[in-house]
Amino acid sequence: MIGFNLMWALYLLPVPLLAYWLIPKAQQHQAAVRVPFFSELSELQHNKKNVIGLAKLQTAVVITIWCSLVLAAAGPTWIGDPINLPSSGRDLLLAVDLSGSMKIEDMEVNGDRVPRIVAVKTVLNEFIQRRKGDRLGLILFGSQAYVQAPLTFDQTTVQRFMREAQIGFAGEENTAIGDAIGLSVKRLRDRPGDRHVMILLTDGQNNGGKINPIPASKIAANNGIIIYTIGVGADEMVMPGVLGSSFGSRRVNPSADLDEKTLQQVATATGGQYFRARNPQELEKIYRLLDQLEPVEDKKETFRPQKSLFYWPLGLAFILSALTALIKFPWRDGLHLSKTNKEPPAISPGELNH
Repeated sequence: MIGFNLMWALYLLPVPLLAYWLIPKAQQHQAAVRVPFFSELSELQHNKKNVIGLAKLQTAVVITIWCSLVLAAAGPTWIGDPINLPSSGRDLLLAVDLSGSMKIEDMEVNGDRVPRIVAVKTVLNEFIQRRKGDRLGLILFGSQAYVQAPLTFDQTTVQRFMREAQIGFAGEENTAIGDAIGLSVKRLRDRPGDRHVMILLTDGQNNGGKINPIPASKIAANNGIIIYTIGVGADEMVMPGVLGSSFGSRRVNPSADLDEKTLQQVATATGGQYFRARNPQELEKIYRLLDQLEPVEDKKETFRPQKSLFYWPLGLAFILSALTALIKFPWRDGLHLSKTNKEPPAISPGELNH
């Protein structure tokens, strides 16, 4: 598609024609009468057709030069097809616990007991897929916290890093919840925009790292960061008895170490919410609810690439002007018949009386 930056400039195209019609022709008044020789008159009649043809060519060249200059002044621009740009959505950091307790098999997927981390990966994979338009980041924490994926629009990369995460990547013995919050604050506080969110998932309590979760959450609140916390793990599971039989089996609470009070305080301090996921179905509902609490921006921004084309008509006008200057057209010599013939002498009226 071709457009013009200064469309009004095209109205200048008929200006020379209007000038030709409206401006009166100049009248020549000479005090002498020019008397050509008979041979020159004969040659003029012979070359009359050639002179007329060259005059038409001159007119066409001049018109083309004028039109090219006007087109160049109008700013012709090629406009490409619309291209969708990544929307400037919120910054969303996912903090996932990879401590040793995430290996506990108290989650059921398709009828099979699986470790907590497997259920978390399954649900998170779908959640990440739905967050189109958000900048997503991934923090993994155990005995320490580190950034596995910086904030990015590349959902596929974040999903891959989450799938590849294994227990022990960040240490197995402790759970540094405060360090994970502190690292999130460091990553989000200087980010542009007005919506920064962290979703923290853990199955334990803060027993490692250097930062206490409560002061860290207050710092997050002061920087406008909202933290949603999720406590994962079943309330009850049956431990098998002797040789895997039901004899001697007992019921235990695998989430006894889950510090729900601290997670609630962290969420409340930052304007977020605390959720409890006892099975994969509840975990899926929680992330669906988070989609509602933090909806994806529907507004799409588009960009249409543009390329200026003014140099094409301007170049054409320059080339034609240069050729006109180099080629010797008849009109440049006042319709002379020959380069060697001199102009007939001028005879004044007084000389005619003699």
